[in-house]
Amino acid sequence: MAFACDICLKRHQTGNNVSHANNKTKRSFNPNLQRVRAIVDGSTKRIRVCTRCLRSGLVKKAV
Repeated sequence: MAFACDICLKRHQTGNNVSHANNKTKRSFNPNLQRVRAIVDGSTKRIRVCTRCLRSGLVKKAV
């Protein structure tokens, strides 16, 4: 299972750390994923969801 949102498929991106001397080293930007019990196809499942999908109401949480 990849480290990605199960709703929008957001995953890590790569970029550079840039110092004051303009030195560049590789780094990665990870999405803020939360494990949530949600209703998927009428049954309760544990899924990984990014906080943007949670906030925008794309996930129906299980009680």
